[in-house]
Amino acid sequence: MDALKKLFGGNTRQFGMIFALVALIILFQILTGGLTLTSDNVINLFNGNSYILILAIGMVLVIIAGHIDLSVGSIAAAVGIIVAITMRDWGLPSWAGFLLGLAIGALIGAWQGFWVAYVGIPAFIVTLAGMLIFRGVNQYIGKSNTVPVPADFQKIGNGYLPEIGPDTGYNNLTLLLGIIGAALVVFFELRSRRQAKALGAEVPETWVMVTKVVLICAAILYATYLFATGRPGTSFPVPGIILGVLVLIYGFISSKTVIGRHIYAVGGNRHAAELSGVQSKKVNFLVMMNMAILSALAGMVFVARSTASGPFDGTGWELDAIAAVFIGGAAVTGGVGTVIGSIVGGLVMAVLNNGLQLLGVGADLTAIIKGLVLLAAVAFDVYNKMQGKRSIIGLLIRGAGGGRGGGERAGGGTPLQPDETTKTTEVLAKEA
Repeated sequence: MDALKKLFGGNTRQFGMIFALVALIILFQILTGGLTLTSDNVINLFNGNSYILILAIGMVLVIIAGHIDLSVGSIAAAVGIIVAITMRDWGLPSWAGFLLGLAIGALIGAWQGFWVAYVGIPAFIVTLAGMLIFRGVNQYIGKSNTVPVPADFQKIGNGYLPEIGPDTGYNNLTLLLGIIGAALVVFFELRSRRQAKALGAEVPETWVMVTKVVLICAAILYATYLFATGRPGTSFPVPGIILGVLVLIYGFISSKTVIGRHIYAVGGNRHAAELSGVQSKKVNFLVMMNMAILSALAGMVFVARSTASGPFDGTGWELDAIAAVFIGGAAVTGGVGTVIGSIVGGLVMAVLNNGLQLLGVGADLTAIIKGLVLLAAVAFDVYNKMQGKRSIIGLLIRGAGGGRGGGERAGGGTPLQPDETTKTTEVLAKEA
């Protein structure tokens, strides 16, 4: 146990969902006779859930800020049908259709952000209205018909890294991507260690660093092997590249920028944050606008994968995204959550769905099991807070851009208590 505490920063509960994810993979690998960790299944699992993971990145910021967004699925559906029709009927190039979709998402986000931030209507009500409005927009514009999209546009949803270089039996670009990923893990860990030494902070023992790096790199390289050895014509998917870029960007924003810290401050205690100079209206506006843009992106990725936009696109997506965020360790009351945690939560739901499908479990029992998993994850988080413990998910790799919960100190220290919120927001105001 002491070894585990050293390896995981003194709190193994912090990585509870990562353990759960690994346990689920091993369990379904055994129960399905090895079908879970085949190249084709892993590629299909990743492609089929990429749009939910994109939504989870935006949803975690919304929930950290103390809000909820019920309109993401309807926004995705509305943007998807508009982009599909403009490309089909107006001859709009795929790249222009993509930019148009993002612009529409921004306009919708500005609309909803205005009502939430400046009029003061709760986000639950605004986005509930948005769910109805934009679902209606999808059906009105599309006439409840299916509209196909061009083949070049489909690449953002079902494209793969191309084959280049000598024939090695693997996809060379996928192998290169995996090697770069493992190298970055080593680089960030060594940099974090050097910075800790320079500041005179406590440095983990060498064996702890080596063990952690080896485990993470082994997982990355094994996943790289699976993606690189799929059936001919497949490799690491384009949606995965989009998702990876978003994780890096939003991980940096949430943990290394002033606006990221302000989001946590507003979610933790809005009044204290405002007294310290944080512009909560601006924060709320940007959070809602960002969510709509990512909803538009997720909608276009789904339409590209499906090769067409239809009237039932986006149905229930908001529930999957919210579940991923809460399973990933975000607090119901706001102020706590991480980008990495939300991705892990989304992968838990994806693996659970996929494994149950491989076992032939019906949709009814699958829904029951998913609901119980969500309830258990949130109940566990609430119990930990009642006991004065930290949230389930913390930083996955210190300094690698996963974000940190508003209730945790940098580096995984003890949680901030309510009476410390004012002090924290004062520091944030000075940074601004």
